[in-house]
Amino acid sequence: MGEKYLFVTGKLAAPALQATLAQAHLPFDYEIVVMNITVAALMTPEWIARFLEVPPDVTRIMIPGLCKGDPQVLTQKFGVPAEKGPPDLKQIPSYFGRPGVRADYGAYNIRIFAEINDVQHRTLDEIVAMAEYYRASGADVIDLGLALDRPWDEGPTVIAELKARGFTLSIDTMDPDEILRADAAGVDYVLSLNGTNLHLAERIRATPVLIPDRPGDLASLERSMAVLERLGRPYLVDPILEPINFGFAESLARYVEVRRRYPDVEILMGIGNVTELTEADTTGMTALLIGFCQELEIHHVLTTEVIPWARGVVRETAIARQLMYYAKQHGILPKHIDSRLLTVKDPDFTPYTEAELRQLQAQVTDPNYRIFADADWIYVFNADRFVKGVDINEIFDQLEVDEATHAFYLGKELMKAYIARSLRKNYRQENPLTWGYLTFDEPRREHVRLTQRRKARRGVAT
Repeated sequence: MGEKYLFVTGKLAAPALQATLAQAHLPFDYEIVVMNITVAALMTPEWIARFLEVPPDVTRIMIPGLCKGDPQVLTQKFGVPAEKGPPDLKQIPSYFGRPGVRADYGAYNIRIFAEINDVQHRTLDEIVAMAEYYRASGADVIDLGLALDRPWDEGPTVIAELKARGFTLSIDTMDPDEILRADAAGVDYVLSLNGTNLHLAERIRATPVLIPDRPGDLASLERSMAVLERLGRPYLVDPILEPINFGFAESLARYVEVRRRYPDVEILMGIGNVTELTEADTTGMTALLIGFCQELEIHHVLTTEVIPWARGVVRETAIARQLMYYAKQHGILPKHIDSRLLTVKDPDFTPYTEAELRQLQAQVTDPNYRIFADADWIYVFNADRFVKGVDINEIFDQLEVDEATHAFYLGKELMKAYIARSLRKNYRQENPLTWGYLTFDEPRREHVRLTQRRKARRGVAT
C-alpha cells in the first residue's frame, strides 16, 4: 500500500487547499478533512484530536503549519505520524517537491579563516568577543590582522588567552618580528610568507601561507613552494584574489592555473577582497566564490566583516560551504537544497490571485480585516469591504478605522505587506517576513549577549 496523507483544514481555507492539491500532482494519495471551525490556524493538536476521525488507510496526517502545539499529540492518539505543513497552504507543492535537508546534509571540506583586523587597537575583551562571535558563525581559524602603525606588544598575552579558550589562530602580517613573536606564543598559521621573509620558514612552528612576491607573479610563488618542499614543511598557497576592476578575472585564472599545475597543493583564497570591496549584498558573492572554491578543491578561505554590508559574511560562508559541498557530492545544481542564503528574495513566491481572494471574501462573515499582497497590489477585506491598492496610507483611509489599537495593528501589518510587495516576498498576516539565515541569526544574538555581559561586568551602560 502506498502512502496516503490526510490534510486537516478549516472551512475558510478548504476551497483553496482543494484547488492547490488538485494542481500539485503530488506523488501520493491524499484526503482532505474539513473541521468544524472557520479559521484553521486557530486549531490546536489537542482540539483536533478530540474531533478528528482518521480513515484506516491513512499513513500520515498533516495539519496547518500555523497551528499552535505539538502534532505528536495526534501521533500518539491515532498511531499515525503527524506533522505540521508549511505556514501557508500555497507552499505545499514546493514543500513536497524539493529535496529538503537530507540526513547527510551539512558536511563540508572548506575551512574558514575569519579576520579580526587592527588587533593592536582593540582590547582583550573586544578581541575575545569577536573571536567568540566568529566561532559561533562557523569560523575554524581566527585570523589576527595587524595594522602597520605600531608593534603589538600585547600579542603574546592575547594569543595565550585565545589558545586557552580553544581557538585555532593565524597571524596576519609580513613583519618578521611580529611573526616570530606570534609563533612563539602559539599561533597555528602565518599569513603570509614570500621572497621577502621566506627565511623565517626554518624558524617557525606554524604552517605558513605562501603568496607571490608581486601580484600575478606565479614564478615567485613556485620558488617559495620549492623551498618549503625541500624543508619538508606543510604550507598553503594563496595566488591572491584581486578586487573587481583591479585584476579580478586574471586572479581567478591564476587559481585555476595553480590547481592545474599542482593538483594536490592546499590553497587559500581571501574572498574578503571581493565581499569587502564590492558595494553589493554579500550572500550571492559569497555563494559564487565558495562554489568556485569547491570546484577547484580550494579548502581554505579568508574573510572578514569590517565594512557594514559585509556583516554576517562568515555565517554566509559557513552556509555556502555546506550547500556547495552537497551539490558537488551529489552532482546536482546548488538549488532547492538550502535556501538560507536567500535573504532579500524568497525561494518561492506564492501569492493568492485576486479571484481567489474574492472567493475567500464571499465566505467571510465577520468585520475583521484580512490582508494579502502579491507583486502588484495589497488587498484588504472583511465581510463588507474589499480594498485594493499600493499606497498604504490611501488603503488605511478607506478602512475607516478609528479605534487606536486596531489602527496600530493594521498600520504594522500594512507596512509589512508593503515591504513584501516591494521585494516579491511572501506576506502572511500576523507572521514575520522571512530573511533567510538572518531570520535565525543566533551568532549575532550570542555576540550581543556576550558584549552586554562584558559591559555589565565593567559597569558600562548598555
